[in-house]
Amino acid sequence: MSNPNDSQDKKIIIDEDWKSQVEAEKEELQRKQRSQAADPPKATAAESGPLPAPTFTFLITTLGLQTMAALGQIPNPLSGKTKVALAQAKHLIDMLQMLEEKTQGNRTTEESAVLDDLLHEARMTYVARVQQPAESGSK
Repeated sequence: MSNPNDSQDKKIIIDEDWKSQVEAEKEELQRKQRSQAADPPKATAAESGPLPAPTFTFLITTLGLQTMAALGQIPNPLSGKTKVALAQAKHLIDMLQMLEEKTQGNRTTEESAVLDDLLHEARMTYVARVQQPAESGSK
């Protein structure tokens, strides 16, 4: 058996250099994270390609694609997965409807046709998604 007095005589030696090195590494990592958050990487024109013209049709088409992604009709471009988010889909449909109301009389025939088609398809898909759980539960 060991002598109880031996344990009292032992000293714990802490390597102060190691602790300061770890602290310096933590600070450097935090500094990098702050600089990345403040200055997100910028894509060059060659990387991102030319941007489309800012038209009303492009705006409503973009909202329509977001709506279809929220309804699970197309995969999310960022994650590549399909996910149904009915609250988000309803919000986007409401936004398209608001644009329809606010631009009444100021749209071209083509813009009106695109908006009408988008709203019709989005509403029909939304109604089908809302009714889907009730139908699967009754079968």
